[in-house]
Amino acid sequence: MFKGSVYKRCACRGPVLGEDGEPVLDDGGRPKQRQLGAECPQFGKRDHGLWYFTMELPPGPDGKRRRVRRGGFLTKKKAEEEAQTLWGEAQDGIDVLSDETVEHFLLRWFDKRVDLKRSTRESYRDHIRRVFIPALGQIKMRDLRTRHLQEMFEQIWRDNEQHAANRDAAELARLECEAAHRAWKDALKPRPPELRQQWNAAKEKLREARRKPRYITGPGAQLKLKNELSAALDYAKNTEKLISDNWAKHVVLPKYTPPKPLVWTDERVAHWRETGEKSGAVMVWTAEQTGAFLDAVAEHRLYPMFHLMVFRGTRRGESCGLPWRETDMTLGTVHISEQLVAASYDVWEDTPKSDSGARTIRLDSQTHQLLKFWRRRQQTERAEWEEKHRKEPKKYGPYVDSGRVFTWEDGRPYHPEYLSQIFNRLIQKHDLPPIRLHDLRHCAATLSLAAGIHMKTIQVMLGHSSYKLTADTYTSVLPQFEQEAADAPVAIVPRKAQQNPGHESPRRPKAVPDPEPSAAEEEPAA
Repeated sequence: MFKGSVYKRCACRGPVLGEDGEPVLDDGGRPKQRQLGAECPQFGKRDHGLWYFTMELPPGPDGKRRRVRRGGFLTKKKAEEEAQTLWGEAQDGIDVLSDETVEHFLLRWFDKRVDLKRSTRESYRDHIRRVFIPALGQIKMRDLRTRHLQEMFEQIWRDNEQHAANRDAAELARLECEAAHRAWKDALKPRPPELRQQWNAAKEKLREARRKPRYITGPGAQLKLKNELSAALDYAKNTEKLISDNWAKHVVLPKYTPPKPLVWTDERVAHWRETGEKSGAVMVWTAEQTGAFLDAVAEHRLYPMFHLMVFRGTRRGESCGLPWRETDMTLGTVHISEQLVAASYDVWEDTPKSDSGARTIRLDSQTHQLLKFWRRRQQTERAEWEEKHRKEPKKYGPYVDSGRVFTWEDGRPYHPEYLSQIFNRLIQKHDLPPIRLHDLRHCAATLSLAAGIHMKTIQVMLGHSSYKLTADTYTSVLPQFEQEAADAPVAIVPRKAQQNPGHESPRRPKAVPDPEPSAAEEEPAA
């Protein structure tokens, strides 16, 4: 139980009286003032004054006495409840006297997270400085509550509405700018100067619209913010005893459902060609569309890499970072143990995405042969480049022995973002339904499912951390596989007569005697 005292205090002030009952004056000749406390005439009223409590805590590490005094409560009951809560936290080891702010704690906690991957650390750093500190930084850790975190997300929702309006305004300004430019371009020469002025005004309006923030923090990004903050507060609660609860766990956010791959059916392709809208955030090619892409890029330099990604599901960074030392051209396997990660212009080497990301993949026979061909081509290119460097060292730099499987002619590995740009250009050039380069992993999974490969085998191939993740992600497969699954239950139900969907069932005719054969039917053909 709480061990301390609860008392009432009044803020009313009155003159300091001397022994003669007269007010005591200060050096300026003004009456000195003091708090009246219990002497206040209004002190006995229920709604007059505020309640406080004080308690003695165990001595600190230096042996010094520690006391807590809090106040400002409207009723005695509220003061007693808060005192009991604080006493219980102190007995549980919570540092109730800490004045550390959320900003100081988050920066200190972030410095300790040396276990994070570099890309994850960059994400944490950005969120701490751009989101958490502006919204929560000045609050003391001991005063932090769920309502503060909820208010932060409510402000994000309000910002999203404004950013969406800014995005719409920017799109409208872009259309107006294009119309003004078209009017100026199509005008007969000499063009009227007012058309150029209108175009310049439209360009300035577009620049102004694009200066306003347009980034939307969606439900997935909000969930990520909550999880990051929850990890920090878990440490504050369980390790450092700065807070009594992980307040982030009680925050309510919009429901987030990760997007699942959708196949580019004929109907979805037709809708996209008509409106430019995709049916989902993650789209997957059919087997025919995948074959059309591979046929179209068969002569492209990066064809072996695309083939590997389509059929074996390697990630972009894993394909870029694949070293020759981890490939076995005799057995036809590649060991995925590292990847190249890009953030803006910076590229660095890192381990695969998840703990189970490091894996050995058996190559299909076609990819195996393509990698053999690619190795011979790379060796030839190296010899040619070194000869060029020998003859013209100023024009051709030295060959870069990066050890990577997929490189430029001079041995430099590809920048991961460059691969995405090239891929986007290729699908636009060949008029294929748009997907991301990463979605080739989904193509690999759905193709394997359609071929009858077990989900566990697909999980290992993709390097997913759990079977559930793979099963939940790839519930939609290729159309022909879905049709087989849909027809299978119908095929096992016995029926008296085959039904013709959409038509009435034919009635069985009554029995009638066979007609007499004609003379022509009786005579055999000559």
